[in-house]
Amino acid sequence: MSDNAVLELRDLSVGYYRDLNILSDLNLIARRGQITTILGANGVGKSTALKAAFGFLRPFQGDVVLGGKSILDIPTYKRINEGLAYIPQQPGVFKDMTVEENLELGAWTFRRDRARIKRKVEANYERFPILRDKRKQATGELSGGQQRMVEIGRTLMAEPQMLLVDEPTAGLSKILAQEVYDMLTGLRDEGLTILLVDQEIRHALKIADYVYVLELGRNKYEGPASDFTDLEKAFWVA
Repeated sequence: MSDNAVLELRDLSVGYYRDLNILSDLNLIARRGQITTILGANGVGKSTALKAAFGFLRPFQGDVVLGGKSILDIPTYKRINEGLAYIPQQPGVFKDMTVEENLELGAWTFRRDRARIKRKVEANYERFPILRDKRKQATGELSGGQQRMVEIGRTLMAEPQMLLVDEPTAGLSKILAQEVYDMLTGLRDEGLTILLVDQEIRHALKIADYVYVLELGRNKYEGPASDFTDLEKAFWVA
């Protein structure tokens, strides 16, 4: 296990059909307390890497290691108990339910512990004060950025140590997208480890600590985000 690694993808080959890999021999490390960002063109396998890490796809080859332990044989629904959580690209809030009801759904693993649920809901209100004011409001009435707050807050109810975040600002305005990026950096500052897939290259590089660039499902470049300024200009910005 590499120093300070929370999640490792080791020699990972993954696809939706056998003998048709989306990822081939991918190696990636997400280190504790950092935002690690995966960049690359559409279709190179960025989201596939997150799905494989969370168990939606089983690799044809390689391993997924969390905290030094392989989790390949741990079912997807149990990986939250291992400290791993997944936030998909498409918003997953229940729009007809209130903000507080949505948050409480994140406590299903300890649903009989009302005192703990109350503490965790309160922690989310401290983290996202706007949600306290809207706690009895239907979540579907909130802005896109606020719905992302609810979704992230619900995920945090289970106290994960590692977040897999897929295209969190897709479909949001620049102002709302900035709110989401601020949320992610705030969570990192709280000590969470984040593996982020993003198409917004400039914003992703601003908040990332470490970057992987994929090409045709393989590692192409990697390094600290500060090393990628020239690379961004050369390869992605017209």
